[in-house]
Amino acid sequence: MRNFIITVDGPSYEVGVEEVGGSEPVLATPIAETKSTPAPKAAVSAKGEQVKAPFNGLIKQILLENGAQVKKNQPILILEAMKMDNEITAPCDGKITYNVSKGANVEPDAVLAVIG
Repeated sequence: MRNFIITVDGPSYEVGVEEVGGSEPVLATPIAETKSTPAPKAAVSAKGEQVKAPFNGLIKQILLENGAQVKKNQPILILEAMKMDNEITAPCDGKITYNVSKGANVEPDAVLAVIG
């Protein structure tokens, strides 16, 4: 038997799946609510222009290193939402400091980076 955790409309359930011809079925039981681990926070300066997430999504790719110089409208990361890749661009020239890491889930208005 293999155990899995599935989430259906919010609540998470731990389920056991047996091979065909196994002994007896296992019922799904609710488990404690799980929350995704927040992205590690980089040291973000209060000075500079914040780059915020326009919508929920997954940080699929970070295109530059922390501390890199960026130009206005230069792509800085890829935010995946609804299976579509969206380029997030720099709103101004400056040095970038990321506040998220690859694989992080973000909500609207989450600060992705600061450019200063």
